[in-house]
Amino acid sequence: MPTSSSGRGVQSVILNTGNKYVTEFLAEAALELIPAIDIIDGKCVRLVQGRFDDVTVFADDPVEMARKWADQGAQRLHIVDLNGSRCGGPQEADTIERIAQAVGIPLELGGGIRSLDIARRMLDLGVGRVIIGTSAALDSKLAEDIFSDLGDAAVLGVDAKDGLVAVKGWEETTSETAIDFARRMQGLGAKRVIYTDISRDGMLQGANIKAMKQMAEALDIPVIASGGVSTVEDIKELTALESVGIEGAILGKALYTGALTIADALKACC
Repeated sequence: MPTSSSGRGVQSVILNTGNKYVTEFLAEAALELIPAIDIIDGKCVRLVQGRFDDVTVFADDPVEMARKWADQGAQRLHIVDLNGSRCGGPQEADTIERIAQAVGIPLELGGGIRSLDIARRMLDLGVGRVIIGTSAALDSKLAEDIFSDLGDAAVLGVDAKDGLVAVKGWEETTSETAIDFARRMQGLGAKRVIYTDISRDGMLQGANIKAMKQMAEALDIPVIASGGVSTVEDIKELTALESVGIEGAILGKALYTGALTIADALKACC
């Protein structure tokens, strides 16, 4: 399926759902909206601030949830293999492959992508791009190799806890600031960044717009905002930052609780 460099261009897929309202807004959307599907033990879950001891199961089958978001107008899906992020290797490959086969929109995958071979294997499953975070933070040479080999199919994940880079499923932090890390990885060839403020993740308290703006202004590559995006106002404020490099927003708990709908988010970013 042809897409632009930002990952947009999925209007034909949405037209097939018959949802004219969503299709009209999608054609004009300035911000790519990306529902998150976090997976543990084959189930679709949400964590609070990345804590594995605070888990809510929202669906027994992540494939059905993927279909739901695609049918409602999602432009891409953000898949996270949570156990993979802790174990250092993919744990949900079968589920990820089923999702890729079930939906007609691009997928991005994070969690346990700790080698170029693993990254390639995940792309072979049908994933459109892989996210590297821990591997990049702990091994600059590996990060450079992945960015060089995969190009736009590799995305840098920058997860920040109190301004510092978090790794290994957000259970440890490094001494490097999020912005310094992102700049360093940009120099090694990163083409795109997903920036997550862990303190906002799963809290339904709004996105850290100031931090997202600072990250975007510090880089020359696109930034996707993550963590706490939960209201129409968040979407509008992030859309207003398109000119400084904010390209998209990952939607998590707000979608699952009904606090925000994809249709309303699409309308807000047009």
